[in-house]
Amino acid sequence: MTLWVLMMFVALMVLLLMGYPVAFTLGAVALAFGSIFLGFDFFNLLPLRIWGIMTNFTLIAVPLFVFMGVVLDRSGLAEDLLETMGKLCGKLNGGLALSIVIVGAMLAATTGVVGATVVTMGIIALPTMLKHNYSAPLAAGTIAASGTLGQIIPPSIILILLGDVMGVPVGRLFMGAVIPGFMLVSLFIIYILIYSWYKPAAAPALSTTADDLSYLNILTTLFPPLILILAVLGSIFFGIASPTESAAVGAIGALLLAAMHKRLTLKNLIDSMQQTTKLTSMVFMILIGATAFGLVFRGMGGDSLVLEIMSNLPGGMWGFLFISMLLIFVLGFFLDFLQICFIVIPILAPIANQFDIDLLWFAVLIAINLQTSFLTPPFGFSLFYLKAVAPPEVRIQDIYSGIIPFVLLQVVTIIIIILVPGLVTWLPDLMDNIHGL
Repeated sequence: MTLWVLMMFVALMVLLLMGYPVAFTLGAVALAFGSIFLGFDFFNLLPLRIWGIMTNFTLIAVPLFVFMGVVLDRSGLAEDLLETMGKLCGKLNGGLALSIVIVGAMLAATTGVVGATVVTMGIIALPTMLKHNYSAPLAAGTIAASGTLGQIIPPSIILILLGDVMGVPVGRLFMGAVIPGFMLVSLFIIYILIYSWYKPAAAPALSTTADDLSYLNILTTLFPPLILILAVLGSIFFGIASPTESAAVGAIGALLLAAMHKRLTLKNLIDSMQQTTKLTSMVFMILIGATAFGLVFRGMGGDSLVLEIMSNLPGGMWGFLFISMLLIFVLGFFLDFLQICFIVIPILAPIANQFDIDLLWFAVLIAINLQTSFLTPPFGFSLFYLKAVAPPEVRIQDIYSGIIPFVLLQVVTIIIIILVPGLVTWLPDLMDNIHGL
């Protein structure tokens, strides 16, 4: 049976790399191997698993946060933030790149939609940076990397899904990701400052900036998204609302911001609902397919096999941690974060539990690692998003070379968090103490 378990996993990887739809590939492989080795009666368990998914209150946050992000994307928020931050930071060497990182962090804490963020910043900021003689690799790398910050800075869809898959409370996961998220932003900023100091010609300061940037303009641009961030995350952190309830607050706040920007039209609302339905349906179809695959995989003894292999690795817990991080990083070259989350993580999480690894800490490490899957060729989605909207003079080689430092910074962040677990656990523990838990 061991051989057939391995063949099941190999068949899945081959079909996914051939480009077949993820959800249906997972279901088809599960049905094929399950019916042969376990019998059709085994699938009587599947409806109960699917019912558990559809009645999971936490997962309601997924469509609500997606809707929040899509509405904000259509509200003109990104354009206004980029324009304002560009004027504020433009007189510094590397100022435009710094403004993109800051805006990327703010958009991450409000929208969390990687594709929309990368495309928007690519359309608006990349031509401007090239016009002011910025290095193409630096400009492209900064935009691609900043757009992925929505993977780790809460509220993040991947954190919600990881929390559900690994059995970690989403609220604690959001709190645990705050310090690592902003540490990553800080490392991006430090890199840009060092780069622009070392190579000022590749990241020049703007000779002139707009004079009409008043304090009123700054406040009206920056204040509304900050209020929304505080409303969503503050309600979770201080125990006022659950993540699902805060997602509803975020959705309402997004509608209000869109109305403030005079973008809350019937057409935009319908488009937002349609896109939310498509994205949410994709996530849940993959989740159902992954549930079927996981059921058959365990039924054939795959979990026991993986546990035996991982338990016998040299180095014990640290060996397992190294191998699991390396596995997720390498798979990120070929698979997207949803596939890894639903296929690999359910296998690794029970093993981590066996080693008495803090699953909150482990989940944040995984989230940062999964973030690299957007940037690593050949299938890094952020690279494709950016190339699709980049000017013709920006080559794919420029984008690939530009993202290398940012991927390395993500790896450095993972290493720091491994060495200092308190960066993840301190804030959740503090909030628990405040609430008397």
